[in-house]
Amino acid sequence: VQLQASGGGLVQPGGSLRLSCAASGLTLDYYAIGWFRQAPGKEREWVSYISSSAGRPYYAESVKGRFTISRDKLKNTVYLQMNSLKPDDTAVYYCAADGSYHASTSWYKDKAEYPYWGQGTLVTVSS
Repeated sequence: VQLQASGGGLVQPGGSLRLSCAASGLTLDYYAIGWFRQAPGKEREWVSYISSSAGRPYYAESVKGRFTISRDKLKNTVYLQMNSLKPDDTAVYYCAADGSYHASTSWYKDKAEYPYWGQGTLVTVSS
């Protein structure tokens, strides 16, 4: 399994970016994808998640209403559309994948539950 995150860059507050996570060696029908971010000096935190079979999206409260996760199963790619960006959104963004069963209904918020990670893409929100 390989994940390739891209799309980061420098954007002004209020601007938008779309991150991509291109997956190989897995099928999105059977693997859930999560987006996490890590700001300098802070822990890596969960941002968003899309479930495997149903493609149901979930968001952290800090990004709800501003970020949208989606997927293109033909391209085997997951996207994170980020609008109304704030300086607090500045971080390295990582996508991660997991295909196993989880009994907990909130497992996707735990970075330890994801065995596969992309390399990260830097998002800087600054004027």
